[in-house]
Amino acid sequence: MDRIAFIFPGQGSQSVGMAKDLFENSQTVREIYERASEAIAVDLASVSFEGPEDELKKTVNTQPALLTASAAALALLEERDIVPYAVAGHSLGEYSALLAGRSISLEDAVRAVRERGRLMYEAGLETPGAMAAIVGLTEEAIEQILKEVADKGIVQIANLNAPTQIVISGEVDAVRAAMDVAATSNARRVVELNVSGAFHSELLKSASEGMESVLGGVPIERPRCIFVANVTGGALDDPEGIRRRLVEQMVSPVRWVECMKALVNRKSSLFLEVGPGNVLRGLLRKIDPEIKTMSAGSMSDIEKLSAALATD
Repeated sequence: MDRIAFIFPGQGSQSVGMAKDLFENSQTVREIYERASEAIAVDLASVSFEGPEDELKKTVNTQPALLTASAAALALLEERDIVPYAVAGHSLGEYSALLAGRSISLEDAVRAVRERGRLMYEAGLETPGAMAAIVGLTEEAIEQILKEVADKGIVQIANLNAPTQIVISGEVDAVRAAMDVAATSNARRVVELNVSGAFHSELLKSASEGMESVLGGVPIERPRCIFVANVTGGALDDPEGIRRRLVEQMVSPVRWVECMKALVNRKSSLFLEVGPGNVLRGLLRKIDPEIKTMSAGSMSDIEKLSAALATD
């Protein structure tokens, strides 16, 4: 029997129409959208299924909409007795992972990420920043580049997505200087990201402080399965430790490679990307091509998964 790790996508995996087929085919999912929408007084079904894209792309909408889409897929898996042995989420996806681990309620999670989105957007207005993806260089090589451009301002590693797929974040001039050096240092690809702020960097300190206040009022329970945290790349089960790491996550790198290796080391044998898209499956192939992965974001995904597990 597979030990299944549920992994949850973060911002960037959203698209207009996500989870619409789940909504149309399940009363359970419709109830999830009703509960989530009521919690924040936003029609998440309309934003998610009809857009327009510019409305969905607003961070304050993206975050609750993406979490609710993942929650919908999660509910359908649970109805089929497909439950996680372990969970992890990429950045925003940590809240979905905690929902899967029964650490946090749907309503509290949706309210928290709505505030998270607002705080991140406002921090970006107060302190404009940039982010860039660098493909083809190691963490050590990028750290050296960041030292070289330190005089240009704050810039740091934001996401360790795969061994040679890394995102940097910080002040605009510093990020662009690092991009220039990376481009002449045999990087295969250097791309500035279309984001509203320097996420996972010191520039989000005000947002991190705001989340500390938000999360202070959110009940968090001990996870019912293994939960692996972005900030440490290791398992965490203490509720106050989880609360602290969610705050730190705003200004710290997402150690995704370490998270995935921790799940493998904990004997996870099947990884399900629960929610829209397949970004995380793509990263997994770069981290360890031997890992068995499947998607769980649409009705056809979930039916295919159910059939595959029934024959195991």
